[in-house]
Formats: sequence, structure tokens, C-alpha cells
Amino acid sequence: METKIPELRKERKITQEELALEVGVTRQTITSIEGGKYTASLPLAYKISKFFGLTIEEVFDFSEFDE
Repeated sequence: METKIPELRKERKITQEELALEVGVTRQTITSIEGGKYTASLPLAYKISKFFGLTIEEVFDFSEFDE
């Protein structure tokens, strides 16, 4: 699943580690989500989106599920 997390982090000048601490996961989890190797659970997607002040749909690309 594609995400805008890397771009959002760069805009806010925060590291993967800082984001991970804010949402209660490891840096490796953020790395895996950004790399498309792991799909965030709904609660985690909510926490990440809320951290950035956006909706889940603004952070995560669900177009692959529209088929």
C-alpha cells in the first residue's frame, strides 16, 4: 500500500524514529510501512493520520482496493 508518510515526515522534519515514538511502534515498523512491506492496522493508520492532522485517506492510498 502506498503512503504519503515519507513526504509528510520530510515536510515536518521528523525522523522515522520520532514518528514511531509518537505513535507507539518501532522505527522498523515505520520503515516497513513506508516501503510497502507492511500494511498498517486500522488503529495504527488512525494514529499516524491523527499525528499529521489528516484523514486516513489523505495519508494512505487505497486505490488498489477499488477494483
